[in-house]
Amino acid sequence: MATVSFHLKEPGADRPTAIYALLTIDRRNRVKVYTGQSIHPSKWLKADQRAQVRGRGNELNGHLNDALAGISERLLLAYSEHLAAGTVPTAAALREAAAPERLAEPAAAKVPAGGVFWQHYDEWVAYTRAAGTVRTAQAHATAGRHLREFSEANGYAIDFETLTPTVGDRWAAYLLNVAKLTDNTINKHLGRLKAFMKWAAKRGYTESTALDRVSWARREPDVMALSAAELAALEELQLVAGSRLEKARAWFLLACYTGLRYSDLVSIRPQHLRPATATLPAHLRLTAQKTRAVVNVPLSARALGIVERLLTGELATHKSQPITNPVLNRFLKELGQLAGIDSPVEVIRYRGGVADVATAPKYEKLTVHTARRTFVTLNLGKGMSAEFVMKLTGHTSYKSFQRYVNLTPQRVAEEFARFHEMPANDGDSSASS
Repeated sequence: MATVSFHLKEPGADRPTAIYALLTIDRRNRVKVYTGQSIHPSKWLKADQRAQVRGRGNELNGHLNDALAGISERLLLAYSEHLAAGTVPTAAALREAAAPERLAEPAAAKVPAGGVFWQHYDEWVAYTRAAGTVRTAQAHATAGRHLREFSEANGYAIDFETLTPTVGDRWAAYLLNVAKLTDNTINKHLGRLKAFMKWAAKRGYTESTALDRVSWARREPDVMALSAAELAALEELQLVAGSRLEKARAWFLLACYTGLRYSDLVSIRPQHLRPATATLPAHLRLTAQKTRAVVNVPLSARALGIVERLLTGELATHKSQPITNPVLNRFLKELGQLAGIDSPVEVIRYRGGVADVATAPKYEKLTVHTARRTFVTLNLGKGMSAEFVMKLTGHTSYKSFQRYVNLTPQRVAEEFARFHEMPANDGDSSASS
């Protein structure tokens, strides 16, 4: 009896790869048929031969699985028809059978106002997701949802021609006053809409540049970092080996030791680990998920130990998957409280240029992204040059890197004293007299 299975063309790739179907007739007769579908290997369940559907970022994978199920049915049906006719299906015949049927569109069908715009917007989101940047695609989809809600609430028919500077300004005001978003989030949503318009222009969908005249002031957020003492407290915290908190700590510490983003941590594969040589230490070489730039990260002894645990599956959840970002952030707050990382910190958010200041214990604001700034801050404090740290983190401009630099007053004073003669400390003078 013939069977159909699905496989990845490049299961070890760092980017989306093609999915092909394998029709097995018997031990000697197998036919490979490419499905026209692709997926990032990290989203593929090899044992199930299907895409992951659970977890954040996998919402649309159910449609992909439905498509694969349809392909399987059509291939088996085509084989059965050839078997009944006493013929053997060719690869070309099977490819034709696997292709979905095209439904004829009604001749008089009309696209509703704004329909073309939203078709292309959805195309842009799908394009971004297929490129492997799932979180970016989710952000694009969120911006689109806000624009749709604005359109419905105000009776505007959003289209390429109707997106004037005035409509752009009104959307920004809607995001501020109705959606209650912060200045930085509004700035990002405007940037995403502008990026879509440029993408659409490159494909000949529009020639409009009206949104280039719309802007919203961005205020750089204060990114929190751990001190050396706080990091040590977390390292020395007694936890049960293999427990959820111990695994969460390992993920966070690896980020603190390497400066990698969460998206890069969970994409680490055996081929990314390069062993030590006579001239180079053990290091990770991988393509950053956010920037697509190749980064080389030397591994300290502690970092190497965690990477080895990661690659053997010790840090996976009970479902054999990497821990999700929201769950990791929740565990980190619990870890921070247990480690006594509770100094008060100010959290400032700006809405319409007005500061909203709140104070909270530091552990309440602890996230996996804190590790990246901790890496930058502590290594600069040890005397590493900014250029070297930027090379490790993959930053290409000092402007984007600067927000991660957290120089304490003590560090500033020590660095200043290296180059200037300082007056005698009154406390030291009185102690010696």
